[in-house]
Amino acid sequence: MSQSLASMTGYARATGGVAGASFSCEIKSVNGRGLDIRLRLAPGFDALESDIRQLIGKMLSRGSVTCNLSVERDGAGGELLINQQALATVLAALDQLAGSITAAPPTLDGILALKGVLEQRDRPMSPDAEEALASAILDGVSQALVDLVLARRHEGTQLATVLLERLREIESLVARAEAHPARSREAILAKLRQQVSDIAADIAIPEDRLAQEALLLATKADIREELDRLTAHITSARQLIAGGGAVGRRLDFLAQEFNREANTLCSKSNAVELTAIGLDLKAAIDQLREQVQNIE
Repeated sequence: MSQSLASMTGYARATGGVAGASFSCEIKSVNGRGLDIRLRLAPGFDALESDIRQLIGKMLSRGSVTCNLSVERDGAGGELLINQQALATVLAALDQLAGSITAAPPTLDGILALKGVLEQRDRPMSPDAEEALASAILDGVSQALVDLVLARRHEGTQLATVLLERLREIESLVARAEAHPARSREAILAKLRQQVSDIAADIAIPEDRLAQEALLLATKADIREELDRLTAHITSARQLIAGGGAVGRRLDFLAQEFNREANTLCSKSNAVELTAIGLDLKAAIDQLREQVQNIE
């Protein structure tokens, strides 16, 4: 199978059987930090647990996975047995009551209808048949896993479209921040002059001192590094999505780095409009990270 982006959510079912028995296997997965496997196997099939876990581990790398296995023996293969201990207990109780009450004697079918007296048990299959059933079950689990992977990749394709849309939105906001006039040294100098004028209109401050302060403020407010990192993160995220495979953790890390740069951009902002762009960036990044949580 070619690599593609996959979701951690999916469902698949497989059925099968051999002479004397049939089985049904259901596998579903939801989001998880790692690979968490929970098996619910039919009684008597615990020996298959290790093999089933290995099959799941080879096909999936992340997700909370539940596998349910049910097995039914053919009715013709069963047999009815009398529980001698239960029958003896019932007969003893009847003997004790015989002289105490007046009633019609119990019938055979009435005694056999009492709970626990008559038991239906599956007639054991031959060793070869049991081995064939175990092999068929493992084949069914494998087929269900193939279908589950296909379902997860189908949803992953849809998620990829959403993620790329979020990345385009982030890229547009980065471009707006890049072009914002408040980043220029001239804009910072004009703002500093206005602040000085408002605070101390009667104090003369040398022009060279104003220039020094403007340079200092421009250095502190420079978001060049943050913009460059955001651009690099966008490129990396697109490459991961295009490459496919189990990249959910790496995308989640990138989303955290996106958020870190957006926070720094907001803290360095020297204009209301630039801060607004930073907040829009944070909102788009939160939406990106929310979707990333679904990726394997």
